[in-house]
Amino acid sequence: MNARWIQLACLIAFIGVAGGAFGAHALKTRLEPDLLAHWDTGARYALFHVSGLVAVAVLAGSHPDRARAVGRAGVAFALGVLLFTGSLWALALTGQRGLGMITPLGGLSLLAGWLLLGLSARGLGRG
Repeated sequence: MNARWIQLACLIAFIGVAGGAFGAHALKTRLEPDLLAHWDTGARYALFHVSGLVAVAVLAGSHPDRARAVGRAGVAFALGVLLFTGSLWALALTGQRGLGMITPLGGLSLLAGWLLLGLSARGLGRG
């Protein structure tokens, strides 16, 4: 396994869990329900994509010949979490709806991560 991808996955998992707990406890009475929902969505999506980063680590470690291609998927996941979760959390804390324009860019990056990961795994496991 590639330790750096595992470390990044663990960092994002930590941030997702801590952020989710912060939203559920500290922000529950301070934010409007729609803003709290944005916060929760950001935390959930960060946690969902930890699995993608773990897959990147496993695939990069077990198939060094594909590490570069797999690494592109990891970068897309990391950028996607930063943009998607970051913009939703910023929107929730500030109420600035314009920040929501960044969120789809993060979503596209997350989608690209899954596509790139799938493409980099093509042909594996064939006889």
